[in-house]
Amino acid sequence: MIALIRDVCEVETIGDGYLCVSGLPTRNGVQHAADVADMSFALLRGLKTFKIPHLPNERINIRIGLHTGPCVAGVVGLTMPRYCLFGDTVNTASRMESSGKPGKIHISPETNQYLTHVIGGYNTESRGDIIIKGKGVMETFWLVSDGEGHEVES
Repeated sequence: MIALIRDVCEVETIGDGYLCVSGLPTRNGVQHAADVADMSFALLRGLKTFKIPHLPNERINIRIGLHTGPCVAGVVGLTMPRYCLFGDTVNTASRMESSGKPGKIHISPETNQYLTHVIGGYNTESRGDIIIKGKGVMETFWLVSDGEGHEVES
Protein backbone atom coordinates (compact mmCIF):
# COMPACT_ATOMS: atom_id res chain seq x y z
CA MET A 1 0.00 0.00 0.00
CA ILE A 2 1.52 3.32 -1.09
CA ALA A 3 0.38 6.67 0.30
CA LEU A 4 -0.43 9.16 -2.45
CA ILE A 5 -1.84 12.41 -1.10
CA ARG A 6 -3.62 13.12 2.15
CA ASP A 7 -5.30 9.93 3.39
CA VAL A 8 -5.54 8.25 -0.02
CA CYS A 9 -3.76 4.94 -0.50
CA GLU A 10 -3.25 2.80 -3.57
CA VAL A 11 -4.65 -0.64 -2.85
CA GLU A 12 -4.37 -2.54 -6.09
CA THR A 13 -3.37 -2.26 -9.73
CA ILE A 14 -5.27 -4.50 -12.12
CA GLY A 15 -4.14 -4.17 -15.72
CA ASP A 16 -4.31 -0.46 -16.42
CA GLY A 17 -6.75 0.14 -13.53
CA TYR A 18 -5.65 1.70 -10.26
CA LEU A 19 -7.79 1.20 -7.12
CA CYS A 20 -7.39 3.80 -4.37
CA VAL A 21 -9.16 4.19 -1.04
CA SER A 22 -9.48 6.75 1.71
CA GLY A 23 -10.71 6.11 5.22
CA LEU A 24 -8.93 2.75 5.47
CA PRO A 25 -7.28 1.34 7.47
CA THR A 26 -7.68 4.49 9.60
CA ARG A 27 -11.17 5.96 9.48
CA ASN A 28 -11.40 9.65 8.66
CA GLY A 29 -15.10 10.43 8.99
CA VAL A 30 -16.59 12.09 5.92
CA GLN A 31 -13.20 13.38 4.74
CA HIS A 32 -12.62 10.29 2.55
CA ALA A 33 -14.81 11.61 -0.27
CA ALA A 34 -12.98 14.97 -0.39
CA ASP A 35 -9.56 13.30 -0.23
CA VAL A 36 -10.26 11.02 -3.19
CA ALA A 37 -11.93 13.84 -5.17
CA ASP A 38 -8.93 16.13 -4.54
CA MET A 39 -6.53 13.37 -5.62
CA SER A 40 -8.59 12.91 -8.80
CA PHE A 41 -8.29 16.62 -9.61
CA ALA A 42 -4.53 16.47 -8.92
CA LEU A 43 -4.12 13.51 -11.31
CA LEU A 44 -6.00 15.28 -14.10
CA ARG A 45 -3.98 18.49 -13.58
CA GLY A 46 -0.73 16.50 -13.65
CA LEU A 47 -1.66 14.82 -16.93
CA LYS A 48 -2.09 18.19 -18.67
CA THR A 49 1.66 18.80 -18.61
CA PHE A 50 2.91 15.19 -18.63
CA LYS A 51 4.92 14.27 -21.71
CA ILE A 52 5.81 10.75 -22.81
CA PRO A 53 9.50 11.01 -23.74
CA HIS A 54 9.32 8.80 -26.84
CA LEU A 55 5.83 10.04 -27.89
CA PRO A 56 5.91 13.81 -27.19
CA ASN A 57 2.83 14.56 -29.30
CA GLU A 58 0.63 11.98 -27.56
CA ARG A 59 -1.49 12.77 -24.52
CA ILE A 60 -2.48 10.36 -21.75
CA ASN A 61 -6.14 10.51 -20.82
CA ILE A 62 -7.80 8.65 -17.95
CA ARG A 63 -11.31 7.89 -16.73
CA ILE A 64 -11.99 8.29 -13.02
CA GLY A 65 -14.90 6.80 -11.08
CA LEU A 66 -15.77 7.47 -7.43
CA HIS A 67 -18.24 5.85 -5.07
CA THR A 68 -18.79 6.19 -1.34
CA GLY A 69 -19.90 3.32 0.87
CA PRO A 70 -18.95 0.45 3.16
CA CYS A 71 -16.52 -2.30 2.27
CA VAL A 72 -14.55 -5.10 3.84
CA ALA A 73 -10.76 -4.87 3.88
CA GLY A 74 -8.13 -7.39 4.84
CA VAL A 75 -4.84 -9.04 4.04
CA VAL A 76 -5.14 -12.01 1.70
CA GLY A 77 -2.50 -14.63 0.97
CA LEU A 78 0.30 -16.42 2.77
CA THR A 79 3.14 -16.56 0.25
CA MET A 80 2.61 -13.05 -1.11
CA PRO A 81 0.15 -11.26 1.22
CA ARG A 82 -1.68 -8.23 -0.11
CA TYR A 83 -4.24 -5.77 1.18
CA CYS A 84 -7.58 -6.22 -0.60
CA LEU A 85 -10.99 -4.55 -0.61
CA PHE A 86 -14.25 -6.41 -1.12
CA GLY A 87 -17.88 -5.45 -1.48
CA ASP A 88 -20.48 -3.69 -3.55
CA THR A 89 -18.80 -0.31 -2.97
CA VAL A 90 -15.69 -1.50 -4.83
CA ASN A 91 -17.83 -2.86 -7.68
CA THR A 92 -19.84 0.37 -7.96
CA ALA A 93 -16.67 2.51 -8.03
CA SER A 94 -15.39 0.29 -10.83
CA ARG A 95 -18.67 0.75 -12.74
CA MET A 96 -18.36 4.54 -12.35
CA GLU A 97 -14.91 4.36 -13.96
CA SER A 98 -15.85 1.98 -16.77
CA SER A 99 -19.00 3.93 -17.72
CA GLY A 100 -17.26 7.31 -17.47
CA LYS A 101 -15.55 9.36 -20.16
CA PRO A 102 -11.86 10.20 -20.60
CA GLY A 103 -10.76 13.31 -18.71
CA LYS A 104 -13.86 13.31 -16.50
CA ILE A 105 -14.62 12.32 -12.92
CA HIS A 106 -17.78 10.18 -12.83
CA ILE A 107 -19.42 9.93 -9.41
CA SER A 108 -22.27 8.02 -7.83
CA PRO A 109 -25.28 9.63 -6.12
CA GLU A 110 -23.77 8.76 -2.72
CA THR A 111 -20.48 10.51 -3.50
CA ASN A 112 -22.41 13.45 -4.95
CA GLN A 113 -24.34 13.74 -1.67
CA TYR A 114 -21.12 13.77 0.38
CA LEU A 115 -19.28 16.27 -1.81
CA THR A 116 -22.13 18.74 -2.33
CA HIS A 117 -24.13 18.53 0.91
CA VAL A 118 -22.22 16.79 3.71
CA ILE A 119 -18.76 18.27 3.00
CA GLY A 120 -19.88 21.02 0.62
CA GLY A 121 -18.00 23.23 -1.77
CA TYR A 122 -17.83 20.81 -4.70
CA ASN A 123 -19.80 21.40 -7.90
CA THR A 124 -21.36 18.61 -9.90
CA GLU A 125 -23.62 18.28 -12.88
CA SER A 126 -26.11 15.49 -13.45
CA ARG A 127 -25.24 13.07 -16.19
CA GLY A 128 -28.80 11.81 -16.05
CA ASP A 129 -30.04 8.28 -15.70
CA ILE A 130 -27.75 5.60 -17.10
CA ILE A 131 -27.79 1.83 -16.85
CA ILE A 132 -25.06 0.57 -14.53
CA LYS A 133 -24.30 -3.14 -14.82
CA GLY A 134 -25.46 -4.94 -11.67
CA LYS A 135 -27.22 -1.82 -10.33
CA GLY A 136 -29.86 -0.99 -12.93
CA VAL A 137 -30.79 2.60 -13.77
CA MET A 138 -28.91 5.15 -11.69
CA GLU A 139 -28.63 8.92 -11.85
CA THR A 140 -24.92 9.67 -11.89
CA PHE A 141 -22.95 12.91 -11.88
CA TRP A 142 -19.82 14.56 -13.26
CA LEU A 143 -17.59 16.19 -10.68
CA VAL A 144 -17.02 19.64 -12.20
CA SER A 145 -15.00 21.60 -9.62
CA ASP A 146 -13.75 21.52 -6.07
CA GLY A 147 -14.10 24.09 -3.29
CA GLU A 148 -10.96 25.92 -4.45
CA GLY A 149 -12.26 26.50 -7.98
CA HIS A 150 -10.22 23.76 -9.68
CA GLU A 151 -12.24 22.55 -12.63
CA VAL A 152 -12.17 19.44 -14.77
CA GLU A 153 -11.75 20.46 -18.40
CA SER A 154 -13.96 18.52 -20.78
